[in-house]
Amino acid sequence: MRLEAVSAVLDRRLLSDITAPLAVGLSGGGDSLALLLIADAWAKTHGRRLLVLTVDHGLNPLSAGWTARCGAVATELGWGFRALGWAGDKPSTGLPAAARRARHALLADAAREAGARVILLGHTADDLAEGVAMRAEGSSVSDPREWSPSPAWPEGRGVFVLRPMLGLRRSEIREWLAARGRDWIDDPANEDQRFARSRARAAEPDLAEAADPVADTAVPEPAAAHWGVLDLPRTLSARSLAAACLCAAGTDVPPRGERLARLMDQVRGGEDFTATLAGARIEGFGDRVLIARNAGEAARGGLAAMSLAVEGEAVWDGRFELLADQRGLSVGPLRGQGARLPKPQQAALRAIPALARPSLPVIFLADGGVSCPLLDDETPVRVRALAAERHSAACGLTTREPG
Repeated sequence: MRLEAVSAVLDRRLLSDITAPLAVGLSGGGDSLALLLIADAWAKTHGRRLLVLTVDHGLNPLSAGWTARCGAVATELGWGFRALGWAGDKPSTGLPAAARRARHALLADAAREAGARVILLGHTADDLAEGVAMRAEGSSVSDPREWSPSPAWPEGRGVFVLRPMLGLRRSEIREWLAARGRDWIDDPANEDQRFARSRARAAEPDLAEAADPVADTAVPEPAAAHWGVLDLPRTLSARSLAAACLCAAGTDVPPRGERLARLMDQVRGGEDFTATLAGARIEGFGDRVLIARNAGEAARGGLAAMSLAVEGEAVWDGRFELLADQRGLSVGPLRGQGARLPKPQQAALRAIPALARPSLPVIFLADGGVSCPLLDDETPVRVRALAAERHSAACGLTTREPG
């Protein structure tokens, strides 16, 4: 196996002079086992720590034993290990997609808790080829990328996924493992022809070339980003526009297809316009496009009020990270509460773009008052807008492990 090629990816994407651990997803299958062994050698050479994470989906009676085997490998190599379980009822349809979403969320939560900013996953060139075959069958599955933000939101905020083995065939990985006397777990679900991935794998599709997307040059302006608004030039790409709607709305399903194409036509047309898409409100004027949360989503269950605990950060509406300094507080949308704000905050509110105001976070205080933590420093809640950082990551502007 071209071990040097995988190590070169790790060298290019990762830092060697920080103390944060690297998370490694280990299922016990051949791909993830080989990745762990490669990461083990790289980490010990560069003085980094690994945290091995295994997700038990609870879908096979043997899964507890598989998890124990993963833990034994981690212990053998001298690394920390965490077993993560997908609890609750499982869907009767769309099980692979639901399992994938749950896996990413569990991995991201565990990585963030440990201080890891990168999760290593063992996808290969065969996964890319299988994705092509699955889309030909009608699936909407996307290709795994070498480097990307975690797809779990908000669990994956600030966490990136690195897949350094996309240039390798599954067959050569297994030959490499066998030569070292390593055995691996073969999940029978990979042979279950009810699932599109299994059918694609059985068909042995031609390999697809891995292509990391080019970084987008449309960077949000910090002044607008502080309010959860993205201020972008009309020259932005369709990819950047789709990501901006997703990030400004705090949702996790990007817009695609005809609706995105129609919005791009309005952006490119040069006329002033107002539109909504994927939970976002979009206003075009001059050479700019402003994108914010659509306050009308409250009628469909969005922007729901939420109680705040004092133990750790909470994310409200997928857009703002909040940390409360006292108990008895809750957060909701500013819409309909503006007249109750303290007078200085009412004055400060006028400086914020109008489309952003209704969906700003307002804190409901224990004494019955309200306060917006974005408008002054007196509110007992610290707040951080997430849209700009998330958009930058989605557009490929963060290309290696953050320091």
